[in-house]
Amino acid sequence: MRTDRRLLLASHNQGKLRELRELLRDISVMITSLDGFPHLHAVEETGRTFAENASLKAGSYAKQTHLLTIADDSGLEVKALEGRPGVFSARYAGPGSSDELRTQKLLSELASLSPELRSARFCCSVALADEEGKIIHISNGICEGRIAIAARGLGGFGYDPIFIPEGFQQTFGELKPEIKNQISHRARALAGTRAFLRSLTGSSKAR
Repeated sequence: MRTDRRLLLASHNQGKLRELRELLRDISVMITSLDGFPHLHAVEETGRTFAENASLKAGSYAKQTHLLTIADDSGLEVKALEGRPGVFSARYAGPGSSDELRTQKLLSELASLSPELRSARFCCSVALADEEGKIIHISNGICEGRIAIAARGLGGFGYDPIFIPEGFQQTFGELKPEIKNQISHRARALAGTRAFLRSLTGSSKAR
């Protein structure tokens, strides 16, 4: 079995890259992001589900780079908003909008709701494609919780500062990374991916 295979994260998001390296620190892969491939064609996320979008990204970037590629699509589903922003989480305040603008938009839509009516969940699908672009593994994860009244904490990224996971009083933005990486939607989705990657690399070691 080959070890130390290169693994491409189909994202420019440095927060995701840090989380992935931490969550897969004992797997024998060299993880890089799209920042190392400036001339690739961007993949449009046209899927109707998180799994479809993750598969689109993993497959397309694997075909372009001929690297084992991992992609995730994740988002926030708010019960009071009938599941929005969902698959549009990254574009909720318009294309290219900042994390701050997206969280402000969401908080403004929930401003009149009491804490007991602010239930939400983070969802994540992780897809893995081989060097030819074939999807070889998909896993999913969910983290239930609620939306805070205001943003709190400087950790994480995206909607983390306004999401309070079930069983905690702190937001993802306030929790220590080691705690978040045990309970997050992405960590739960990657649990299955870890075992599959071990079967591909044939060994594991700390990185």
